[in-house]
This record gives sequence, C-alpha cells and structure tokens, in this order.
Amino acid sequence: MSRKHQKYHDHRQPSRSGSSAGTGAVWLFGLHAVTAALANPLRECLRLVATTETAAEAERMSRARTSAPPGVEIQERRDIDRLLSPGAVHQGLALQVLPLEEPDLDEVVTGQQIVVVLDQVVDPHNVGAILRSAASFGAGAVIVQDRHSPQTTGVLAKAASGALEWVPLVRVGNLARGLDRLKELGFWIVGLDGEATDVLGIKPLPSPIALVLGAEGSGLRRLSREACDLLVAIPGVRPDLSLNVSNAAAVALHEARKQVSAT
Repeated sequence: MSRKHQKYHDHRQPSRSGSSAGTGAVWLFGLHAVTAALANPLRECLRLVATTETAAEAERMSRARTSAPPGVEIQERRDIDRLLSPGAVHQGLALQVLPLEEPDLDEVVTGQQIVVVLDQVVDPHNVGAILRSAASFGAGAVIVQDRHSPQTTGVLAKAASGALEWVPLVRVGNLARGLDRLKELGFWIVGLDGEATDVLGIKPLPSPIALVLGAEGSGLRRLSREACDLLVAIPGVRPDLSLNVSNAAAVALHEARKQVSAT
C-alpha cells in the first residue's frame, strides 16, 4: 500500500444552501451543544439567546469565551421556539453561529489511528450520535459524502452533544476517491457488514483503521464494499435483529480503540 502521494483534491460541486460548507449562519441549541460551541475558539458566535432561568449560566459561558463573546439576549421560551426548527429541545439556550472552516482530509487524518467513514447515512440524529461516539473513543474524524449526508444543523449538533466542536466532520465530493486517499495515507479500510464471515472482536483489526458504515437497510454500496480491505460483522445472539447504525458505530469504535490501545 502506497504511503506517499500528492495532496488529495476534493472536486466537489458548490455547496448547497445551509450546508456546513456554506456561509449561512445556523442556530445551535441545547446545553451541551451551546456550551461546546462557546468554548471553541474557532467557532464564530453571533447571537446567544437564553431564558430568564438560563441567563446566568449563559452569561458565565459567554464571559469565559476567549474571543468575541456574544452578549446574552433574554427571551421567553416561546420566542426561542420561533427561532428554531419545530420540536427543537433547546433547554432555554440557543446560539447562532457561522459554520466552522471546512477541514482538509489529509491534514485531519494524518497521525490518527481511527477514523469513521459514513456511506450515505442521512439521518442527522445518527450522524450526531456517531460524532459523539467518535469523540468518546478517540476517532480522529468522521468522513461523509457531501451529496448524501445531512446538513450541519442544530439537530445534528444537539445529537452530537458537543462533539461537533471536537471531532472534524469532513465532507468529500466522491466517497470512493476519499477511501482511495485514505489507503494512500496508510489506512486500512474495514467495512461493517452483517453478512461478513469475519466477526468483530475475533478478527484482528489492522491499524490505522478507517471504519466504514453504510445506511440502515441498504448497508454499504457496491463501490464502498469493493474498496474495503476487510469486512466484519458485529456478533449478536439474535441474527434476525440488526443494530441501529449509530449503535453499530459505537460497538465498532469500542473494539477498534481496544485493539489499537493494546498494540
């Protein structure tokens, strides 16, 4: 496997309005998402809105910010509801931010032992939960295809519980080329596949590793499957049941971290 090639160039189409690569502001909400964003010096924060009950905590977090702390706007809960998507559980806190600078694949994964690749996982709750697991188990990045992944909205950030600020979410224009680039950088591509003959926890995992998970139901697409150096199944006592993709990611990350730490 080649270890050195020229820098990866991502020839994507212009970003859709509202995507994380765009320039439009988005609202983050909920205690963990807002706290993490305010603590991130790379995050440009525009407006901080709180209820009377959360105003003191919002003031404390804003004052602790090292750069450009936003003033706290006190509003009624129903007025905050109107700023956000229907059903948003904001816990009395909302923060309007600009998207983070789009991370570079090569720079982000260099020196990492574990990264996660998502093949058309489109539910923002699942992607957010996977970011949270990635942060918990020390994965260096979560990589998605730009055209078939959720926008980086408050819903995703809330599900990530702050991990959106800690784990780079890297968008690539072509997932197959992204996997090829990971191979060039020395990563072994390991796909999660319920029909694989090798079993996670029994089959030794190579390192550094890129764990690839497909969409619920359809699983890995053909090109993604063919790009894998190894396919593994998660063992279970009920073969008629499958894990949610975010749960599968947590199990796989736990095993990968355990094996990496043991080497």
